[in-house]
Amino acid sequence: MKGVIFNILEEVVSSELGAETWDALLDAAGLEGAYTSLGSYPDADILALVAAAAAALGKREGEVLRWFGQRALPLLADRYPVFFTQHTNGREFILNLNTVIHAEVRKLYAGANCPRFEFRVGDENELIIGYHSDRRLCDLAQGFIEGTAARYDEAIEIAHPTCEHRGDALCEFRVKWL
Repeated sequence: MKGVIFNILEEVVSSELGAETWDALLDAAGLEGAYTSLGSYPDADILALVAAAAAALGKREGEVLRWFGQRALPLLADRYPVFFTQHTNGREFILNLNTVIHAEVRKLYAGANCPRFEFRVGDENELIIGYHSDRRLCDLAQGFIEGTAARYDEAIEIAHPTCEHRGDALCEFRVKWL
């Protein structure tokens, strides 16, 4: 996982829960915490931090990942405004993840292993999103979707009818704009 994600996680945790909480999570996870934005780090590090946060907060790991995704999106928009200002709404932004946004991420961060998304139109105002990632961080993806809707001041409903964590072949989100 790219260091920029760890940097943003540290910023989210420190700003919302305090810098001492970040240090406590690093200690609980048995990690040093010296992450550079351009560096690459084992996926196990982020999973250990999420597990430590879940234990400390009395939440499920999926809840922590969703919270992080929701809170991280505004920070990503501040750091990389070009990805966001060229889109007028969240649906347009999401539909450009594979072809524009993740393509640029791979240019900026060599070796980035971005998830892949498949899109289908569902019922009225509904987008069906298939999520594919070796990391299986679908809860983080859902948090990013929720953060995207908030960024564009949109109301959405999300269903997660299939999930690899529940034994399904893939993760799928049904996002309906209200």
